[in-house]
Amino acid sequence: MQKQVEIRMHESHLDPPPPLEESMCGGFCDKIMKNLLLTLTILGVITGSVAGILLRYASPLPADVIMVIAFPGDILMRMLKMVILPLIISSLITGLAGLDAKSSGRLGTRAMVYYMSTTIIAAVLGVILVLLIHPGNPKLKANLGEGKKNDEVSSLDAFFDLIRNLFPENLVQACFQQIQTVTNKVEVAPPPNPTRFGRNATKGAAKYVIKKSLQFKSGMNVLGLIGFFVAFGICMGKMGERAKLMLEFFNVLNEIVMKLVGMIMWYSPVGIACLICGKIISINDLEVVARQLGMYMVTVIIGLIIHGAIFLPLIYFVIVRKNPFTFFMGVFQAWVTALGTASSAGTLPVTFRCLEENLGIDKRVTRFVLPVGATINMDGTALYEAVAAIFIAQMNGIELDPGQIATVSLTATLASVGAASIPSAGLVTMLLILTAVGLPTQDISLLVAVDWLLDRFRTSVNVVGDSYGAGIVYHLSKDELDMFDAQQIRPDDFEMAKTQSFFENNTNHGVYASHNSCQPVQKDDCKVTLASNGSPAEFSLVEEEPWIRE
Repeated sequence: MQKQVEIRMHESHLDPPPPLEESMCGGFCDKIMKNLLLTLTILGVITGSVAGILLRYASPLPADVIMVIAFPGDILMRMLKMVILPLIISSLITGLAGLDAKSSGRLGTRAMVYYMSTTIIAAVLGVILVLLIHPGNPKLKANLGEGKKNDEVSSLDAFFDLIRNLFPENLVQACFQQIQTVTNKVEVAPPPNPTRFGRNATKGAAKYVIKKSLQFKSGMNVLGLIGFFVAFGICMGKMGERAKLMLEFFNVLNEIVMKLVGMIMWYSPVGIACLICGKIISINDLEVVARQLGMYMVTVIIGLIIHGAIFLPLIYFVIVRKNPFTFFMGVFQAWVTALGTASSAGTLPVTFRCLEENLGIDKRVTRFVLPVGATINMDGTALYEAVAAIFIAQMNGIELDPGQIATVSLTATLASVGAASIPSAGLVTMLLILTAVGLPTQDISLLVAVDWLLDRFRTSVNVVGDSYGAGIVYHLSKDELDMFDAQQIRPDDFEMAKTQSFFENNTNHGVYASHNSCQPVQKDDCKVTLASNGSPAEFSLVEEEPWIRE
């Protein structure tokens, strides 16, 4: 025989406790502290810029003094780079392990379509602006002089290096080195020509043979680490409960790293101010260079503003149907940090916090989309490279035909994907574009004088583009993520949640039913103490009709 036991709770004092003033004050103080950090960061950018300009008008400062001024900024960059590796590892694994392979594939497909589309738009926009404004002319080349000779880079070698770095042979080495094809000219002596007097003579001058070799250069192989840990996270997600312990470990690791990021961010206003101030002071002949390359800088900055303030918000609004400027205010802290550090990888921890805490984006989306976007989504870099390549052609009096212009757009898009998320990577990939079109590579050195400023603007656009991409991917994937979460709830968990919800809605009359084989239950009254507020409540056990075992 089975018995149905029904527990009816009589009238009791279950009123919720009154809100504490401390909790209200705590929430208000938290909002103040968030706005305070953002305000201090903006003040750091302004203070650093003003102080750097004023110190330039003072007597020339020794190199040691400039180094002391920029030292706090160097410490900030080191701390941000310190947390990049554990953040990427824990983020990718925890993000992808919480999804099945089908959901991960759709998430990645949407992200890649967005990345390639916005990058192509940025490159085409840069080409259109530089052709309309026409900032370069041969007279400018005469004033700037000849640049330094650079080694030509093969597009095929660069493509193979990209694939090689995607599959690192040593994960530990990939944390601080990446592979690169190096071209060297080796002198080959001509064969000896013996004479009748027994002496050897040579004919002609020495010949040179180009030999290629693979060498490791300093710098984290972010692409290789992302490739490995994406596969690692997907495989761990397929293991289910067996990998639960390891998933919890990486979740805790991610939380620890984010707490460290929160501590670092309170130091960032000082570091950003010193970083900008030291950079402005260290530039030689800033006024002369700005006057000579002013139109080139204006062209790049106008393009970045149009792309970051018009095109990206418009794409977000068309797809998500929400105010893009409200979204931008949520990532404003990350934008200011990118403006100061000029590194999208260094800004990655701040971008995580802004999207997850300020905008409520699902962590499974941010932890996959942001690390990949910080590596391959370089809208600002693509625009900058397209403008710089055609500017060099105009400066040398070279007219590009439509085919060469199309080559510049396509190569700028592909080269930006291969650019590492480190400062001034655009100058390195610029060699690929100039070599593909047949332009002189030595003129790249003429643009270095203003690259420190343009690098900050294009990095901030890259970070904003990654953020909008995460918001769009989350909007498109939200239904699938909710459906996946519903499928993961076990039937007993669902019944427990439903019973708990019923109890919360009926605080004075809760019913719990169970089917247990037991002896007849006698009516009894008892008192218990509720954990919610500590007030006693009376229960009565009522015997009902017995259940018959089937």
